[in-house]
Amino acid sequence: MGAESFEVRRAASKKDKVVRMRLSADELAAIEKAASAAEMTMSAFLRSLLLEGAGIQPLLAEQDRTVMGFLADEMRAVGTNLNQMARALNSGGSIRPADLDANIGEVQVVVAAVLSELRTLAKRAGHRRRGEG
Repeated sequence: MGAESFEVRRAASKKDKVVRMRLSADELAAIEKAASAAEMTMSAFLRSLLLEGAGIQPLLAEQDRTVMGFLADEMRAVGTNLNQMARALNSGGSIRPADLDANIGEVQVVVAAVLSELRTLAKRAGHRRRGEG
């Protein structure tokens, strides 16, 4: 890491500025609950969300976007297959039960992969917000 980028990070870590905002009691309670669930202080939680929202600290890393793109493509492909089966059935045609079972199995696999990846992303984001990685 170059000296220039180190200086920028070091200067950015000095947290001597204050931002004020108004919230309703319900909004504040929801944010406090979310911060607590992430095991973060309110300040660290809001800072991480603001930095992500401003595009300073991306919500998803490049690798995460690649994986999520792949999973989205898989979900579209499975959806297309199911849609074709539904059209066949709606037009009075028939499909083989084995084909339906195979497609439902594919849906279950893709959904499990998406859920797994989302859990990993959430866990990683929590660690990143707490400065652990």
